Amino acid sequence: MLRVSVEERGDRIIFRVEGKLRGPWVSELERCWRSTASHTNAKSFRVDLDGVDFVDDHGKALLREMDAAGVELIATECAMRSIVQQIAAVHGVKQIADRAEP
Repeated sequence: MLRVSVEERGDRIIFRVEGKLRGPWVSELERCWRSTASHTNAKSFRVDLDGVDFVDDHGKALLREMDAAGVELIATECAMRSIVQQIAAVHGVKQIADRAEP
């Protein structure tokens, strides 16, 4: 099961994701992201992954796609932070945010 909460803060949209990012839930996060992006004038997007406890290969592929599109991936928990660092390294990013708040 996956839960996605969407929070708007000025010109930033924050997606707070909780649960397992796998199987059909990957498509659900993608739909949520694309739908929100097409209906808002937000200048930046963040995905807070601290509530995620598992990501399958399809979930990692979506996170790579989101990262490549300029979405900031946030993780402070060890397992998720490692996944985010691997994704960021693919795009040459040296640092990732330590927390979801600005």
